[in-house]
Amino acid sequence: MAQLSAQSISKLCKPTKWFGLREQQPMIVPFVPEKVVTRGKSFGLSAASYDVRIAHDLTLGVNPGVIVEKHVRRYGLSASKEHYLQQALAANEPYHALAHTIEDFYMPDNVVGYVCDKSSYARVFVTAFNTLFDPGFKGNATLELVNLGYEPVEIMAGDPICQFTFHWLDKTTDRPYAGKYQHQKKVATPARFEREDGSWT
Repeated sequence: MAQLSAQSISKLCKPTKWFGLREQQPMIVPFVPEKVVTRGKSFGLSAASYDVRIAHDLTLGVNPGVIVEKHVRRYGLSASKEHYLQQALAANEPYHALAHTIEDFYMPDNVVGYVCDKSSYARVFVTAFNTLFDPGFKGNATLELVNLGYEPVEIMAGDPICQFTFHWLDKTTDRPYAGKYQHQKKVATPARFEREDGSWT
């Protein structure tokens, strides 16, 4: 399994006709074939990855436990932590949230995608869970974001948020993805759980 270069990603993101009969769906829509900088961060095609954008505003607050720990360490407090806990809760912003991207994905049956942290956010301790996009997945991307740092982080619609890497399979899969998250719309889709009869919540 080899990681795709910019050239291979770009080729998969252009509509092409096979034997003049049908058009291959581009893998990323919309696709930006070069690096574009906005608000100090870049999106679009990189050397061996693609940086995607968040589709909506989002503020990630700070874990109340982290705020308490910060104040205890800085000021040597060993007595009541209630004041700092109340301060953290008063901000009323979750420190973890689901988000969704501007881009939609149409994974070929011989390519798998991985969500990776973007270094600009990793350096302020915001991480995206490193999930996998199966061959055959079609739809919008839901991201799982967490602020592990000491300060709230504001993210604006259109900001670059994380990067995707893509890898060739050794063989085209004989079981492309057709699961419960197929054809996700442009909304952060929460977890869905499967029932014994094959349906899901």
